[in-house]
Amino acid sequence: MFRWREVYGGRTPPPGQVVAPDERLSWPRMAGLGAQHVVAMFGATFVFPVVMGLNPQLAIMMSGVATICFLLIVKGVVPSYLGTSASFVSAVAAIRAQGGDSAQVTGAILVAGLVLALCGLLIHLLGFRVLHAVLPPVVTGAVVMLIGFNLAPVVASVYWPQDQWVALVTMTFVIVVAVAARGFIGRIAIFLGLIFGYLLSWLLDRVAGPITSVLPGSSGPTTHERVDWSSVAAAPWVGFPPHTTTGADGNEVAGWHAPAFTFGFILLVLPAVVALIAENAGHVKAVAEMTGHDLNPVMGRAIGADGVATVLASSVGGSPTTTYAENIGVMAATRIYSTAAYFIAALVAIVFGFSPKFGAVISATPGGVLGGITVVLYGMIGLLGAKIWKENGVDFGNPVNLVPLAAGIIIAIGDTSLVFSPTFQLSGIALGTIVTIAGYHLARWLAPEHLREQQRLERPCPGVGVTPGEQRGAADA
Repeated sequence: MFRWREVYGGRTPPPGQVVAPDERLSWPRMAGLGAQHVVAMFGATFVFPVVMGLNPQLAIMMSGVATICFLLIVKGVVPSYLGTSASFVSAVAAIRAQGGDSAQVTGAILVAGLVLALCGLLIHLLGFRVLHAVLPPVVTGAVVMLIGFNLAPVVASVYWPQDQWVALVTMTFVIVVAVAARGFIGRIAIFLGLIFGYLLSWLLDRVAGPITSVLPGSSGPTTHERVDWSSVAAAPWVGFPPHTTTGADGNEVAGWHAPAFTFGFILLVLPAVVALIAENAGHVKAVAEMTGHDLNPVMGRAIGADGVATVLASSVGGSPTTTYAENIGVMAATRIYSTAAYFIAALVAIVFGFSPKFGAVISATPGGVLGGITVVLYGMIGLLGAKIWKENGVDFGNPVNLVPLAAGIIIAIGDTSLVFSPTFQLSGIALGTIVTIAGYHLARWLAPEHLREQQRLERPCPGVGVTPGEQRGAADA
């Protein structure tokens, strides 16, 4: 695994040629490619820990550790970088709304990681087709959709009101760059939007002065600068991520910590496992298309590796992990699939993780900037569900598909609750996912033969969960 064969004399490959996972160019060139992968995953990997209330410095450090863990488990066959997963954001928001702290958040995520690892093991032992039988694309698409759209109230009530005009301009910038810019620039639109919004907020503080808005944790509107770097000034340049503490205002300041386990919160997080299975399966499929290799035999191993990596990251208070479409885009643009670049990227990320000042800069991202970025990201998560349906030819003229999914999605988006006792209830994503999966299989079991036959005519889905960057990457290849 650690013996990459140098090809093309270490120089840039000729047009149309590729560098396989077990090959490499000269080490200086590989170092540059590794740094490029770090930049590609930077924006979302930092945004999601911030919106989940976790420490971004620890997130970047553990993303490097998780990537190395993943590459070792898949034996270097599947090139991938593991950044922070968006699939948990809705559930974490629900946990926070119910008074849960970071230890309970990461405890719930850790259990989800264990379940994901177990699912990967079962898929590896039983074969990939078992995944399609239990979670066909019609179900997977619905779960991905309800996870994304359940986040809409978070944008509307938490981030956007903090600075609506900065949010609007940042959102517009992200849209323009993602669509108008070509190649690598378009693929890091979120990262560039983060920088743009940050600079815009700083400029408005200098020109227009402070803004009056409601900050998270405050009881009412306060007048404040958009960019507050007091924590940045106090943070050292070099050091391990801090331990979770309580700030002067009584609010939690997230850092590293041991997880805590609450049954109700675990149930809220478990539906994200379905989305992670879809993401990982789509990633493996996209890499297989680009490299021309049959990677179905390692599908279960890749899914399990992501689960193990999530367990590892959350065990110290880090954020959950997943494969990143942005890095698929880099591979498609460069046609260099060497896992050496990913090992280098992981080491670079770990180095960044030893800078508390760097993490403090990310933690100080203005709320308006997060509003502009998350309104795009959360909507994209939801629409990925529709993309899964489209790519797999799901027929919504068939009531087996239409009726149970309609119920599950509305339950999740409306945050509907089913109360069992004063101390236990199912709501939102958890309840919507259960209704979607159980309702679909019940409907399929009860349906007449001609409706079940329509189900069999739908295309199989070896590429379930392919994200926009992965689709574009495969097409570019």
